[in-house]
Amino acid sequence: MEYFADLTWKDSIKDIIDILIVTYIIYQLILLVRGTRAVQLLKGILVLVVIWALSTWFDLYTLKWLMNQAFTFGVLAVFIIFQPELRRGLEQLGRGKIFGRTIAEDEEITRMINEVIKSVNYLSRRKIGALIVFERTTGLNEYTESGIKMQSVVSSELLINIFIPNTPLHDGAVIIQGQQISAAACYLPLSENPFISKELGTRHRAAIGISEVGDALSLIVSEETGQVSLAMNGQVIRDINEESLISKLHEALKPNVTTKEKKGLFWKRKGDNKDDGQMD
Repeated sequence: MEYFADLTWKDSIKDIIDILIVTYIIYQLILLVRGTRAVQLLKGILVLVVIWALSTWFDLYTLKWLMNQAFTFGVLAVFIIFQPELRRGLEQLGRGKIFGRTIAEDEEITRMINEVIKSVNYLSRRKIGALIVFERTTGLNEYTESGIKMQSVVSSELLINIFIPNTPLHDGAVIIQGQQISAAACYLPLSENPFISKELGTRHRAAIGISEVGDALSLIVSEETGQVSLAMNGQVIRDINEESLISKLHEALKPNVTTKEKKGLFWKRKGDNKDDGQMD
């Protein structure tokens, strides 16, 4: 109470600013791990904290000793377990992106989506099978390691050449991390969902499977029908039209885009590429 009695208006403003800064940092940290497997690990840590608090409250000596040992060595374990998230956070901090994306990055995402749509249009018309995966917050490094490293700029020409039949990289998935093609010919986990339509083959099951283990977005072109499908959150949208596909890619990869911008991009895309046509 003495602290509040001696509190001046300058101290009050300073404390408010201090609390707001800490709150914002915590909020950004939550956004960093949201949608990743780190969320489940955080829940496990919370359970351990509750057990430790109960053992202290009821003075359970053995359980309290075990919890103290767990916390002593647990700090090192946390750094090991959260290594991908910590690395991503430090990279974003170094690039000045932890407090939001830059205009240049938004423009680069728009360019990337344009290139992907152009390649999908081409592959769809010619019934060339393809599987393109977009990494979001859940890291996909364990899957890029199963393929051929590329680290290439996303272009429609490169994507088309990758999936041309009987070429070294056509069999497997292309994984896009950030605005780069990270790897091609990658192996993905197949979905074990028994309710998936029997009409869907391995390519679709792999697309659904990778969307089940994280928040990745998968784009599939069927080599049997030429239909384009989108897999997200363990579900697949079959035979999606171009307008809906552009809209969903923007919502997932560039959530700050406005509806007006999305419509402008769609009509501009169609006007600039009249020969590309619509997807089936």
